[in-house]
Amino acid sequence: MKKLLLALTAAAAFTGSAFAADLPARTYTKAPPPVAAPAWTGFYVFGGGGGAVWDADTGIQGTASGAPLLGFNQRQGGDGWFGTVGAGYDWQFATSWVAGIFADGQFGSIKGTVQDQGLGGGVAGNLKARDTWAAGVRGGYLVAPNVLSYVNAGYTGSDWSGTTLFNTGSALPAGFHTNSFDGQGWFVGGGVENNLDIFGLSAPGWFMKTEYRAAYYDKKNISELVDGSEALTGRDVTFHPLVQSVSTSLVYRFNWGGPVVAKY
Repeated sequence: MKKLLLALTAAAAFTGSAFAADLPARTYTKAPPPVAAPAWTGFYVFGGGGGAVWDADTGIQGTASGAPLLGFNQRQGGDGWFGTVGAGYDWQFATSWVAGIFADGQFGSIKGTVQDQGLGGGVAGNLKARDTWAAGVRGGYLVAPNVLSYVNAGYTGSDWSGTTLFNTGSALPAGFHTNSFDGQGWFVGGGVENNLDIFGLSAPGWFMKTEYRAAYYDKKNISELVDGSEALTGRDVTFHPLVQSVSTSLVYRFNWGGPVVAKY
């Protein structure tokens, strides 16, 4: 019995060795190279343009007293086009959330009308927002790995032109004008930013964003002056504007692709 078991064991060992010798040599495959994962963390710059409208609650008051000189206020406004440039930094966190800081400026001519129906029998002039700037924060959610939907808010400033005042009846210069002035306030807005690759282009780092913004500026007293002497007429235009804008910009992200992440 022992001899039979020894014989069977030896035969099994011999057969296994022979079978293993007949197998082809094992091949080793190289792991695929690391893949760069899209990441929104990093600096970016942008430039573009858009259109805007402004409307303002206006009234007339005494320069010294501040008392209303007309029995009612008016709402006046204007519209126009502008260009914009800016820069910012974003952080991506919790996989699909993005938060960041930014600053930008707008330059153009968003023109409208202001008037005083009591001065010189009624006068009016063209007033325009020439330049604005803003600094703020934004936060958003990645509806796709390369598409960000966001909201933003922050502080804004503006530069407005002065105007020559014309007689509303004759359309001739009335001999009065206003000087240029600044305005400060705050803004809220939102938009969508997407990588240009989604349009079938190969454009790593290049994005497009479209944004709506509403800027609320503090009330300003604009003095009406006599031409040639800068003497006060004793009347101020109270000017409290809201500027609404829509812009489209081309964006370049310096860190698009993010850190290298190995995927096997």
